[in-house]
Amino acid sequence: MKDKDILEKDWLFEITPKNKFFSLNLKEVWQYRDLLTLFVKRDIVTVYKQTILGPLWYLIQPLFTSITFTIVFNNLAGISTGVVPSFLFNLASITVWNYFTACLTGTSNTFASNAGIFGKVYFPRIIAPLTVVISNLIKFVIQLVIFFVFYAYFYWKGALLSFNWSTILFPAAVVLMGILGLGFGMIISSMVTKYRDLNYLIGFGVQLLMYVSAVIYPMALIEEKIPDYGWIISYNPLAYIVETTRYMLLGVGEFPVWGMLYTVAITFSVFIMGVLLFNRTEKSFIDTV
Repeated sequence: MKDKDILEKDWLFEITPKNKFFSLNLKEVWQYRDLLTLFVKRDIVTVYKQTILGPLWYLIQPLFTSITFTIVFNNLAGISTGVVPSFLFNLASITVWNYFTACLTGTSNTFASNAGIFGKVYFPRIIAPLTVVISNLIKFVIQLVIFFVFYAYFYWKGALLSFNWSTILFPAAVVLMGILGLGFGMIISSMVTKYRDLNYLIGFGVQLLMYVSAVIYPMALIEEKIPDYGWIISYNPLAYIVETTRYMLLGVGEFPVWGMLYTVAITFSVFIMGVLLFNRTEKSFIDTV
């Protein structure tokens, strides 16, 4: 084949340096969708492949956590959940919260955990954190099914539960939670390549964050009991997502319109910042990991 023919050949893929300030390159991600699917299957299958209970851990963790929270915070500490059964209140909150924490912790170590494959073969690097978000979404759906099983049980027992007009927006709230976890995860992952000790702060920080994200109590309770510290909750976008999803699923509380608009703005700001740092770090991370 002549050189001229080679130059005129239509290539299937073309690898070029990134020059854009902000680039998701969704077209290329779509071209590598088979790899994304393969990574998602790997994450789901291998995590519990050599365990005794296997996928049952998806169900055990939120159930036992909900029982513990109900005993400690509702029965002993006396935190009221209104007309909604405490266990169901906690299960709804924990199910949504677990999705965020799984996305955050899973993507926060992207470069370090994938350094081997990143240094050997090319593919859009953003596929790695996207894999975490999608695979955890499947786990979330499994846990949500269990929630609805208990929902049906308590409804049959006479609990005052109801869906409302906002319930149709529940998938959008879940996607918003995933995007927020992805954005924060990419930011942390970009920083971990240089500052390894951040890994030790993530688990501790997530536990503290849960207590200021209205997971175990209604937002109105904080405003009533300790109004001087209510502003901490009101500036936390995670609290609005948790509160809103409880309203969508249980009919408890109210729909915080301005709070959700604020949350959407913060979420996409964090996501854009995460993509910028991620794209910048992927060019040179192999020298520092």
